[in-house]
Amino acid sequence: MKYFSLNKQSSPVDFREATLKGQAPDKGLYFPEEIPLHEKTFIEQLRSFSKEEIAFRVMEPFVGDTIPKNVLQRIVTETVDFPFPLHPIHESISSLELYHGPTFAFKDVGARFMSRCLSYFSSNAVTTTTILVATSGDTGGAVANGFLDVEGIEVIILYPSGKVSPVQELQLTTCGSNITALEIDGSFDDCQALVKEAFMDTAITARKNLSSANSINVARWLSQQIYYFLAHQQWAYDMPPVIAVPSGNFGNICAGILAHKTGLPVKHFVAACNVNDTVPAYLRTGSYQVKPSVSTLSNAMDVGNPSNFIRIMKLMNQDYTVLQSLVSGYTITDETTLATIQKVYQQYGYMLDPHGAVAYAALTQYQQENKSARGYILETAHPVKFPDAVKEATGHEAPIPPAAMELFGKQKRSIPMQKDYASFKEYLLNK
Repeated sequence: MKYFSLNKQSSPVDFREATLKGQAPDKGLYFPEEIPLHEKTFIEQLRSFSKEEIAFRVMEPFVGDTIPKNVLQRIVTETVDFPFPLHPIHESISSLELYHGPTFAFKDVGARFMSRCLSYFSSNAVTTTTILVATSGDTGGAVANGFLDVEGIEVIILYPSGKVSPVQELQLTTCGSNITALEIDGSFDDCQALVKEAFMDTAITARKNLSSANSINVARWLSQQIYYFLAHQQWAYDMPPVIAVPSGNFGNICAGILAHKTGLPVKHFVAACNVNDTVPAYLRTGSYQVKPSVSTLSNAMDVGNPSNFIRIMKLMNQDYTVLQSLVSGYTITDETTLATIQKVYQQYGYMLDPHGAVAYAALTQYQQENKSARGYILETAHPVKFPDAVKEATGHEAPIPPAAMELFGKQKRSIPMQKDYASFKEYLLNK
């Protein structure tokens, strides 16, 4: 499998090079030259496979011969080494709980897969690889956990000061070792802009081997397909599901659409956004307008310029009509988010986090327009990560997993930094 830049000004590379580089030299995102199609019998017999076997079958075509089969089997086994339950909330909506990993967020899958791939690719390297990652919440903790103490790798995480939850901040600032957290006085979009500019700066790339752990990296993006297949393994209905995905940078829903293109049955996708709704507005109006991000309760989705939407349009062959036929977009306010957490808890005894609540509210709106539709939401983070919102909506504290309890005894360690590129560049060159 080869990967080409969507800017089409760089030479194609294999999975190894695409993972190590993160972004193409021409500043474009890498995209597979062909979309593999799974055998129909594989899809029909998903229930007979283990989750490790499913993960291997999903990832093998994209990895190609860059990783030996026995090594890839080990990598995917470690990647999915926790539960992925599809929990019924009521008859027409279920919740795919993706928060049972080490950092209580869906990004554990992509971070674990990518860290193990990079560890393999860097095992004989003579120089250190520097991972730059911008986070609006959960990415930072998942990447920090996935790459902690990996030899030959240093990780620099940029996060917006005051705009992540207490648990999220502790997860990305308390690791030490090869993990450094930069606390940026700005928004997630500011953090992402700094990372992108560093990749384009030859003064830095000439001295450092840079890679990215955001969903722009193919290893992060592609591996998110796995849990869509694990969800379908548990899907109990004859009709394909409608899948509501909390969407910020659009890597997660893009992975789901790719899974669908490879043969996974899906009736429709719902792009569930908070008021940072560049894509839902585009789906409504046909006009794509990037706008500055604003802070919301569902902070991991506070993205005004989603990087992965260009990949979605490539999957749609740049056809707006085809996109509309497969994806609907909804804008959910903080007020509706809190009301949804309260309603679902009171009626069904199920506690949503704000991101899951955005997805639930969006899927409910879709079902009001499509009465027979059944589907599931992606519950992308544990409610304990958002204690204030959960307590305000339900009147109850979210249950605290033992691993989260340990965080509260740790000391935050971050480096405050302004959002100007000159400060960030100076830091990178002198580190």
